[in-house]
Amino acid sequence: MFTPKNIIFDDAGRSKLREGITKMSNAVKSTLGPSGQTVIIESEQHTHGITVTKDGVTVAKSIHLMDAVENLAVRIMREASERTSTQAGDGTTTAIVLTEALIKVTESFIRDYTDINKTDFLRFLKELSDDTIKRLGSSATTLTSKKMLDVATISANNDKALGKIISDVYKEVGRDGVVTVENGQLSDTYYEVTKGMRFERGYTSSLFVNNHETDECVMEDCYVMVCGNEINSPLQIENVLKEIIGDRHKLLLVSPCSVNFINTMGANVMQNGVKFCNVTPPQFGWKQEEVMSDLALSLGAKYFSEKTGDDLALMTMADLGFAKKVVVKRDHTIVMRDEERSDQGGIDQRVKELRAAFEHTNKKDEKDFFLERIASLAGGVGVIYVGGNTDLEQKERYDRVDDAVCAVRSALTDGIVPGGGIALLEQSERLSVMTLKDGLSKEETLAAKVLATALEAPFHQIVSNAGIKVEDVLNQVIGHKERGYGFNVKTRTYGNMMRQGVVDPAKVTKSALNNAVSVATTILSTNAIITSARTYEEASK
Repeated sequence: MFTPKNIIFDDAGRSKLREGITKMSNAVKSTLGPSGQTVIIESEQHTHGITVTKDGVTVAKSIHLMDAVENLAVRIMREASERTSTQAGDGTTTAIVLTEALIKVTESFIRDYTDINKTDFLRFLKELSDDTIKRLGSSATTLTSKKMLDVATISANNDKALGKIISDVYKEVGRDGVVTVENGQLSDTYYEVTKGMRFERGYTSSLFVNNHETDECVMEDCYVMVCGNEINSPLQIENVLKEIIGDRHKLLLVSPCSVNFINTMGANVMQNGVKFCNVTPPQFGWKQEEVMSDLALSLGAKYFSEKTGDDLALMTMADLGFAKKVVVKRDHTIVMRDEERSDQGGIDQRVKELRAAFEHTNKKDEKDFFLERIASLAGGVGVIYVGGNTDLEQKERYDRVDDAVCAVRSALTDGIVPGGGIALLEQSERLSVMTLKDGLSKEETLAAKVLATALEAPFHQIVSNAGIKVEDVLNQVIGHKERGYGFNVKTRTYGNMMRQGVVDPAKVTKSALNNAVSVATTILSTNAIITSARTYEEASK
């Protein structure tokens, strides 16, 4: 079928993109910082058709513009925010603020530079941002227990009660533990911790999903089969399946399976209400054997493997493990073991052996692998149940808790940097000096100037959202000799941001900058925009 297209070129196209970026940014950036404002969203997908949120990615997802070109800009910006959220769990608003700043600053400054090679300029801009990201990473400090509370509180929009809950659960599960967030049935927010494992493999078919709102398969009091053999037919595990289906039990199968088997079981799930989910074994080669053995031990299961000559036809229910709860998402699985049925003595012995092996190897990849296995066996799984007096309150609180949990996880991985926009502002000061150096080409000078100016934008927005004159604060902060010196918007005081507990996960800051530059360079290099001709009805969908 022929679909007519509209084509727009050069400045006219970029002007439309800029309008879309501005509209989206204005809606999102007002949520940034401790004085950020809430946004009310009308949508059929939300409870009662309304949601109230301070979550940048939620706001970004809700924006759809009538103009086709403007809406393209929104979709591109949304990608930057969602990618940042996926990578670091937070920083979506910062990514959008940086993207808008990079585009506007470039178009403002470029007029003062004649005969600029745009390709070279964009290449230098990317190189400078990559170097800045490395510097942010190298300047990060390790997250301490005290700072964990600060990160959690800030990411939960300065809610101390929620920050303490998140900090407490991480302290209980350990640095290598797993924390998830669920909607609770009460008005209060609380958490529970159990022992369990997480591995980076999700369901093999969406037919196994039983919670379509969260796109996951959740099963409580679930049997688990751990098998290294490929299963091609239900007949291979007929003895077990008969009992599972006949007694209405639930089964998580961790095993390689053929497409035919997956489709057959998927049909049984959809048509007959069978409680079943399949996950591909984690890792590869000898590492897979070790991890599967750990999983079997953790759940009290027998690990069936071709290497040990095990016959699946002889498998019984006694060979299965048991989990208190399993949560299978698209890209990972969490298994919470039943303490009463697990062999804690065997687990402790395995952990002891792994720690000894860790001490006796000098190979980094082996050390990392041993640590991962120790964490899986010895770490815990914490679940935060988010409450609220109304559905609207619960949804808004859930978003904040989820962001904060992800932020703490990122901080544990990559450390922390001064918050309040100060980490980026310090990098801006470094780049502004570069623009004064001799020997730089016009393209390099422009790239340094653009990036230096754009990196100020998050700081400007945080201060502006608090109703404070930015220039007055900037004059007090810029050029200060002490690293991390800035302005605490919440207390209205100057000082060291780290000591005041105003910190950001380094991973969040790095991801926001990386994705912002990626999107900005894409838009700045655009020359032609092709969109489908549409009616009002099409545009409003």
